[in-house]
Amino acid sequence: MTTFTPPDNYVWVLFSIGPVAFIATQMAGGPVMKADSFNRVQRGAQFWLESMSPLQMTAVVAGLTYPLTTTLGFNTYLVGNFMYAAGYADTSLDVKSARYKKGGVLKPVGMLICLGASSASVGKIGGLF
Repeated sequence: MTTFTPPDNYVWVLFSIGPVAFIATQMAGGPVMKADSFNRVQRGAQFWLESMSPLQMTAVVAGLTYPLTTTLGFNTYLVGNFMYAAGYADTSLDVKSARYKKGGVLKPVGMLICLGASSASVGKIGGLF
């Protein structure tokens, strides 16, 4: 039987995908839900919900070999979600670009960091490279 010991910094990955993600999703509905255009707010929140679970699993895998990079990527994604939703909810901005005008670009940046770390982690654990 093979045993695996996670890296020392893996606790930060678990902290990011567990309590920090829970708190972030609970806080997201507060001031944003008072926006004039409910549809735009709902779309910003829905995109967050659709991407959260897959990214959490990606972070679990990535954190096995790259815990600090994964923590950075996942928390960048969480901050980007707030900024993405804030931009999307701002009805003074054009809907096509509003999502990214207030810093929402951090969301896909965080996702790409986690995806890259996860792919590298699978390759490293699997002996592919």
